[in-house]
Amino acid sequence: MLFQQIATTIAAAGEAEHEELAPLWAEPWVFGIVMFGILMVMMFITLSYNNLGNRHTVTEEHADPHRQHPNKHDHKQGH
Repeated sequence: MLFQQIATTIAAAGEAEHEELAPLWAEPWVFGIVMFGILMVMMFITLSYNNLGNRHTVTEEHADPHRQHPNKHDHKQGH
């Protein structure tokens, strides 16, 4: 039953007249260039945050046994 419906749909699509495409307000390559430019700007913004971890010196986190949700990576230092 499903295959019959699919075959009917494909046959109807093949017999349908060609639809006219909607007009574009610019050439197709303009859309590609603009999208590429926007993605490049977003990439450079993302890369500008790459060195945020280097602003401060690394300090050891002390293991507080009274924390409600202690991390599991303190290797039992707080006990």
